[in-house]
Amino acid sequence: MTLKGLFAVTADDQLLPRLSALVKAALDGGAPLVQYRNKTASSPLRRAQAAEMLRICRASGAKLIVNDDVWLAVEIGADGAHIGRDDAPGGSLAAAREALGPKRILGVSCYNELACGEEAAAAGADYLAFGSVFPSRTKPGAVRAPLELLGEARRRFGLPIAAIGGITLDNAPQVIAAGADMLAVVSDLFDAMDIKARAQAYQVLFDQAPRRDHGKRAS
Repeated sequence: MTLKGLFAVTADDQLLPRLSALVKAALDGGAPLVQYRNKTASSPLRRAQAAEMLRICRASGAKLIVNDDVWLAVEIGADGAHIGRDDAPGGSLAAAREALGPKRILGVSCYNELACGEEAAAAGADYLAFGSVFPSRTKPGAVRAPLELLGEARRRFGLPIAAIGGITLDNAPQVIAAGADMLAVVSDLFDAMDIKARAQAYQVLFDQAPRRDHGKRAS
């Protein structure tokens, strides 16, 4: 599978039925990737929510990536994990790669740092995430990553690039043009009146973008 398209990132939501309905709407709109992220849930709730996200992703043919928790991803059989600077087991990206095994996807947040991208690529990451590319309601204090960084990272590391932070349907075309293979979106997707239609609109942007080499492929 080529890592490309809308990357639907869940918001902190304690209600499993509501979260399921929101994500299913995004999947019905064609989102090929979902990142389960819930910073406020208890461990039992996180496991229950992640397992349900995996079930509905499987039914839609989409991939589920678990945020910040390699072991939860392995436990439920998710397609991969996305980790930040402090989330790797033992603080080691190589350990995260080993824990996931060769067939699961490893994504790494690199913020605005090409040096982090170099370390992650060397450790075997399948994609690199940079941001916040715009001011973000989800993480208002996040560091900013200029759009030109996306293309530079893509050229330097030859890996798919995810952009995150303040992305909307209006500014998404310039992010894709700058070099993003995936757009990680929270608010503009899940706060939309019609989530399915919003997801479809994002996917159209990728369908209309010029074809290019999208780097490594994940199994």
